[in-house]
Amino acid sequence: MNLSLRQTVWLCLALSACAVLAVPGTAPGLGGEARLTLAVFALATCAWIAAPVDDTYVALGAGLALTVTGVISADALFATLGDATVWLLICAFVLAAAVTRTGLAGRAAAYLVTGARSVRELVHLTTTALVVTAFAVPATSGRAALALPVFLALARALADRRRLVVMLALLFPTVILLSAVATLIGAGAHLITVGVLLEQTGESIGFARWLVLGLPLAVVSSHLAAEAVLLTTTRRKDRRGPVRITLGELQEHSPTPVSGPLSPPEQRCLLLLSTVVVLWCAEPLHGVSPAVVALIGAVVASTPALGTVRMKDGLRSVPWPMLLFMAATTAMGVALVDSGAAGWLVGGMPGGVPPWAFLTVVVAVSTAAHLVLQSRSARSSVLVPLVVAAAAGAGVDPVAAALASTAAAGFCQTLPASAKPVALFAEPPDGVPTFTPRDLLRLSAVLAPLSAALVLFFALVVWPPLGVPVLLESQP
Repeated sequence: MNLSLRQTVWLCLALSACAVLAVPGTAPGLGGEARLTLAVFALATCAWIAAPVDDTYVALGAGLALTVTGVISADALFATLGDATVWLLICAFVLAAAVTRTGLAGRAAAYLVTGARSVRELVHLTTTALVVTAFAVPATSGRAALALPVFLALARALADRRRLVVMLALLFPTVILLSAVATLIGAGAHLITVGVLLEQTGESIGFARWLVLGLPLAVVSSHLAAEAVLLTTTRRKDRRGPVRITLGELQEHSPTPVSGPLSPPEQRCLLLLSTVVVLWCAEPLHGVSPAVVALIGAVVASTPALGTVRMKDGLRSVPWPMLLFMAATTAMGVALVDSGAAGWLVGGMPGGVPPWAFLTVVVAVSTAAHLVLQSRSARSSVLVPLVVAAAAGAGVDPVAAALASTAAAGFCQTLPASAKPVALFAEPPDGVPTFTPRDLLRLSAVLAPLSAALVLFFALVVWPPLGVPVLLESQP
């Protein structure tokens, strides 16, 4: 197998780290299990960055290596598959399959978009519709696939205004990625973060609490990003003139009705989805786990009398490789903490760092991480355990640091290969005009610092009144 220069460099770095760890006199204070953990962690990270191997395969290999060497037990490895967050995601995908089957999401998007009378209205109504889909489809790639027909219909209606079509091609994936932070099920990285926090600090973040913290950030960042896309992609003359999008034009690209009365399956699905979301949000009142609520919803959604999708069809929509990846990387996080490796890595941090400076570094590193780690879940798997371990030493609340890292890592719009939704809209079907890498870089130059500054503002100003203090144990 011929390795590229990039792959060779990363392989040499990983092997060098392993060689250093193998020398007994190096890294004083580091035990045998911690050395093994760091070696496996280094190899896995370099493989995620440079190796042409599936991320899930790498994660499973790392988890098995840690188990075989005795760093973690087999029970600890397999227990991660039975975690409540994994069940929550499985059931959420079954619910999403039911919503997709009925066409409710497309109907809602069409209702909003047809109300636009200007280019700016079209942009922000589209943004609002895409933010709402975060509650119906629990994956950015799934939301992108769901939104693609709507984009194609808009592109057909605006065929004579090419720059507007290019702008929309960039708007859709940008908002889909940034709005994922709205809900706990918006991305697998969120569930990894919750698992790490629970394992390392005992702090539990449920659906309702994440919603209170994440939804305002998702709404503000999505609409700011919409303005950035509009201003960096179009000229003033492109934004002039009215916009008229009709339901008929949208219907041409939709396999399900986008207008008229709701069908009985749509009514049942809407009622079920609304009930599940309300129960998720009301978790502090009734005390029922979100995973149990999701399981009840998935069972109802797949029943012959009331459901809109068969259970086996719903389960086919579940991204099982992502779930295995989450389970394996959670086990890696457990090994980092239990072996003492995470504590040793952050033990050399300089003391007396102001909390705002610590959070600034966390947000900056997390924002830039997509340039080397394309998988959002992999970024959280690598960063969050280290951030949580380092937060205590800096006097920063681990929840604030972990949330800031996870939210900042949601930015990944620099290159077409940085995220699946970007790649999907970079090459839409039917010869529709789309953005170029230059358009993407121009947007990233504006949006990356804007997104990072916004996450930092929320961590320092907005989240503390909502119950996530900046300082650990409210230190003065």
